[in-house]
Amino acid sequence: MTTLTDYHPPRAFAQSSTGYFYFYMALACTAVAFIGFAPTYWVPLAHRSFSASPVVHIHGLLFFAWSLYFAFQTWLAASGKVARHRALGMIGISLATAMTIFGFLVAVHAMKRSAAAGMTDDGIAFAIVPLSGILFFAVVFALAIANIRRPEIHKRLMLLAGISVLDAAVARWFLTFLAPPGPLGPPPVPVTIPPAFVAYLLLVVAMVFDWRTHGRPHPVYVYGGIALIAVKILNWPVSVSPLWHSFAGGILAMAQ
Repeated sequence: MTTLTDYHPPRAFAQSSTGYFYFYMALACTAVAFIGFAPTYWVPLAHRSFSASPVVHIHGLLFFAWSLYFAFQTWLAASGKVARHRALGMIGISLATAMTIFGFLVAVHAMKRSAAAGMTDDGIAFAIVPLSGILFFAVVFALAIANIRRPEIHKRLMLLAGISVLDAAVARWFLTFLAPPGPLGPPPVPVTIPPAFVAYLLLVVAMVFDWRTHGRPHPVYVYGGIALIAVKILNWPVSVSPLWHSFAGGILAMAQ
């Protein structure tokens, strides 16, 4: 069985073979994040027509700052400025930690808004989407930091973490242009699955690139991709389970 440590690219494919691939992928993640939230956040914010709790704005600032930081870090690595790349690593750890905290706080805030609108059960069910997403990001990011001295694993885990948080951005376009008019409130959990799979196409691009340059996709992409898809699909049955409603409902009760 192939393991993470079994992956040894041929010498013929040195750093120049991958070049700026991870930088371009990071730019793609940044573009998806910005364009995805443009119709529901950036444009209304520019027109001063967007009103939200400060926790939502801090959450948005942190996540977009992460996109810019990720792109800058991949550029440093691609440019051979590895020492500076590592020196700025603590910024990434701080950002990821803050993202995890505010991702949780925004999910709780959304549950409170749903409860105030008389849709408590809908809000609790939907909370599985942001909470499982930020937990997946945090775990993958932690694994990337743990493998910082294994660059082939580290950079792929970082890319997997970056891709994993893009489903919300893609979902904004689905909701803006495809969602039927109806009452405001959290969408049904199943409708979050197709946008996520669109975002995960970036992972397919990375796997194809590995296949062409190294002969096969890296195990990080294989096992990480399976885990990412499994988490997204399992959101649906978990969201309607009594255990989840008891757990998330308890969080909501403590927050009120």
